[in-house]
Amino acid sequence: MTAVEAVCLGESMAVLLPDRPGSLAGVASFSAGVGGAESNTACALAALGIPAAWISRVGADGFGERLLAELAAHGVDTSAVAVDPGRPTGLYIKECGPAGPLPRYYRAGSAAAALSPALLADPAAARLLDSARLLHLSGITAALSDDCLALLRALLAAPRRGRLVSFDLNWRPALWRHRDPSVLPGLLDAADLVLLGADEAAAALGTGDPGELRALLPHPATLVVKDGDRQAVAVDRDGRCTAEPALRVEVVEPTGAGDAFAAGYLAGTLRGLDQRGRLRLGHLAAAAALTAPGDQGTVPPPALRADLLAASPERWAALRVTADGPR
Repeated sequence: MTAVEAVCLGESMAVLLPDRPGSLAGVASFSAGVGGAESNTACALAALGIPAAWISRVGADGFGERLLAELAAHGVDTSAVAVDPGRPTGLYIKECGPAGPLPRYYRAGSAAAALSPALLADPAAARLLDSARLLHLSGITAALSDDCLALLRALLAAPRRGRLVSFDLNWRPALWRHRDPSVLPGLLDAADLVLLGADEAAAALGTGDPGELRALLPHPATLVVKDGDRQAVAVDRDGRCTAEPALRVEVVEPTGAGDAFAAGYLAGTLRGLDQRGRLRLGHLAAAAALTAPGDQGTVPPPALRADLLAASPERWAALRVTADGPR
């Protein structure tokens, strides 16, 4: 059995996709899927050749079974996912409004909301956490419950023992409606590597400027600030910046692109790429997600990835990514 290199922890949900755009009141049927930031990242890491695990809780229901089956089909280790007989698997419905997809979340009291520091005593979870080179967390988990917040704090305070801890802001305003988002800067600053979008950072932290964010979060070794379809900037602790333009993409569906970017950047980190290579791999993974109808895209094969990572700035800028791949 291949040793897990990366562990992603957080809630995933069943997803219901309506058969037509417009109000849910007029929808006759739905197709089912699964989604969740941390499990999306785990799947994308696995697709990039990084053995990955997902740790969470699901309900003892069909949605939970579907989640576990789909993650396993993507090659993700789910051996430390607990099945809760008393709480349901979270659910969200993608309502298709005039301005695009509008997620409707039904996750209060979900199985994953019961994640807590007790997880650290679970043998299956401890085995994965002790051996992994990377632990990936996100701000979504902090918004689910006091117990989830306590778990994040415990994981961030635990001895690293050579393990890298990454934290994706993943700002979800609806989840923070009845919770205090002032906990976020402290969580982010306790990580080794922070990923955040400039727009979500402006909403959650008061600024999307890479320099100002670096001053606000001085301790992580690297901040990666994503500026939509323009560029991504990695800012080291000493203030050194590396910027890499985003690829031109024919977008099919935006969901999951940020999670895929995180996976690409983290895979590049684990494989020892320089900052430019890490950012480029993030862009390639995000582009694959953007050109797919669901949360998961098909990343270019290894030989093509290596070729694109080594491309000149001019060739990189000229690339266009469609559902058929980069060209």
